[in-house]
Amino acid sequence: MADITRRRVLQSGGAAGLLLMPGVARAEPTWNGPAPESGASIRVLRWKQFIQAEFDSFVANTKKFTEKTGVKVRVDAESWDDIRPKSAVAANVGAGPDIIMGTLDDPFKFKDKLLDLTDLADYIGATSGGWYPVARKYGMSGNRWIALPQGASGGCMNYRISTMHAAGFDEFPKDTAGYLKLCQGLKKAGKPPGFALGHATGDANGWAQWCMWAHGGKTVDDKNNVAIDSPETVAALEYAKQLYATYIDGVLSWLDPSNNKAFLADQISLTLNGISIYTVAKNSPDPALKAIAADMDHANMPIGPVGHPTEQQNILNTYAYAYTKYPNAVREYLRFMWDKDQVDIWETQSNGYVAPPLPAWNDNPIWTADPKVTPFRDVLKYALDDGYSGALGNASAAVMGDFVVVDMFAEACTGNKSAKDAAHDAAERVKRYYNA
Repeated sequence: MADITRRRVLQSGGAAGLLLMPGVARAEPTWNGPAPESGASIRVLRWKQFIQAEFDSFVANTKKFTEKTGVKVRVDAESWDDIRPKSAVAANVGAGPDIIMGTLDDPFKFKDKLLDLTDLADYIGATSGGWYPVARKYGMSGNRWIALPQGASGGCMNYRISTMHAAGFDEFPKDTAGYLKLCQGLKKAGKPPGFALGHATGDANGWAQWCMWAHGGKTVDDKNNVAIDSPETVAALEYAKQLYATYIDGVLSWLDPSNNKAFLADQISLTLNGISIYTVAKNSPDPALKAIAADMDHANMPIGPVGHPTEQQNILNTYAYAYTKYPNAVREYLRFMWDKDQVDIWETQSNGYVAPPLPAWNDNPIWTADPKVTPFRDVLKYALDDGYSGALGNASAAVMGDFVVVDMFAEACTGNKSAKDAAHDAAERVKRYYNA
């Protein structure tokens, strides 16, 4: 294992405050992990890009690593939803990619099959001001780091400025009451909102979980007792039904790319998405798309009756399997790719597509050079984890993977079930995973 200077002090959880306090003298942490194995070659399976420049920069950084170390790295890319079953198969059969760059709490489904990344995560946290609490929760099982959060494909409200004005608003509303009025106004203005209600890992979960939490609902309580069948959840579903009445037709079948296409086709004026819509439109040679970029902006999610942010963000989570033949090469590759020099290049090329998991990465000029990008920088300050308010684990990962909350919202929004029946039936599904 690596020798980390002041390791007992600079734990990524407890060190954050110390590292960020001005005037506190500290020794710089050092990484003395073993060199990659001779002749090592590793395979990385990562999420498929939404911004080509992001992927190109990632591959370029990987090439730099190979040139520096001699370790051959194969990079494959699949959609988020395709990675999930492939990662589970690899864990079960003990063969496949060495590294998975997937999403959310998937590594908790097979945490005992994963390489221990504790010293590496401690080192990264110590050099970068500590991990955000929500990122630390996604990385740790007990006292052991089983994954390295890469950040979040930050979800913010993407909206057309002109249509917002036509709906009677000078600025994007900051509360759920004003937000509902905005959506109703957008529909009247002839360019409605569009939010996924199909099995879209990022976009559907993003707004459905936010809405439930914003009204005080939750899947489980602090002790992992099933709590989704509650008056608060019912209130969230009733509110969402009003939102759904303003949506464009077809959202029940939408997957993650669907809202991007609808927004860029000038069919909708509001959706939840990462920075990819704006980046594609801004960089396009098509004058119509450039006009959309000029007329759009972003906002963080509105605050609901609970009175505090309740964002659900699509955490990009990286883990490595214990079956790898080259654990030293794997750790060194991850250390290299999480080094701020590489991260800054990658973030710049991707126009801030991935919100930082560590505060020290916030000083990249990409976050402030264009004010339309800035809301994405801070999403992990406002995010709750998928297991909220219980613990992350196999059960929370399974509930998310089975789209229990999304299906509950789809049933209530369409009127296929009453809000109370949808919440009751969702609770029965949750109980299967929490053994209640």
